[in-house]
Amino acid sequence: MPTKGIPSRERLIFAMDVPDADAARSLAEDLGDSVLFYKLGLELMMAGGYFDLIDWLVSRGKKIFVDLKFFDVPATVGRAVARLRDRGVTFATVHGNQSIMEAAAAAKGDVGILAVTVLTSLDRGDLDDLGFSCDVGQLVLSRARRALEAGCDGVISSGLEVAQLREFVDDRLVVVTPGIRPVENRPTDDQKRVVSVSQAFENGADYIVVGRPIRDANDPRLAAEAIQGTIAEAFPG
Repeated sequence: MPTKGIPSRERLIFAMDVPDADAARSLAEDLGDSVLFYKLGLELMMAGGYFDLIDWLVSRGKKIFVDLKFFDVPATVGRAVARLRDRGVTFATVHGNQSIMEAAAAAKGDVGILAVTVLTSLDRGDLDDLGFSCDVGQLVLSRARRALEAGCDGVISSGLEVAQLREFVDDRLVVVTPGIRPVENRPTDDQKRVVSVSQAFENGADYIVVGRPIRDANDPRLAAEAIQGTIAEAFPG
């Protein structure tokens, strides 16, 4: 199990998937010190006030993961990534080919670039529809190797493939695992390749991303603290 000197309570990244920046601030206030790391995605970007929200969270000592999955002409991606530098952003995602990943890595400055391998909302049937005939695990491993060659700092990977990544890519890449479900997955959930908190870390994840199990809980702070307790058990001391 990797450690990399990451503080235990920073290993939980909360996916702040709410309608607007005001709702995000309110939820962050409710969560308090139960969450130290926030993922800000497309919904908040489109709602307006995205960078003000980043600055507000950073001013409160929070870490930021910009999850916009940059995919465009490499030069455009490079310039977009450069706009994130020196803002207190820890991670940003790219979801493209080799030249896109290389452009992002070249422009990253103090931002860690995470390459998306295979979205956790996709299963074997979805990949067939997209024209990928290879095994899911092999596709994840191939993209991780390319990310490493491109100069990326890590990858986004389902917990189901992390053990294989650790075997073939070892600890040279940070692995962030979404699709975490502390309880049994609901039939209506759009996340298909999911794992539990403990399983993700046992398989070798460095960070986990949790959204709805915290956001939709009767008491989000209590739900976050319960996950923090599980993480503390995985990384004692």
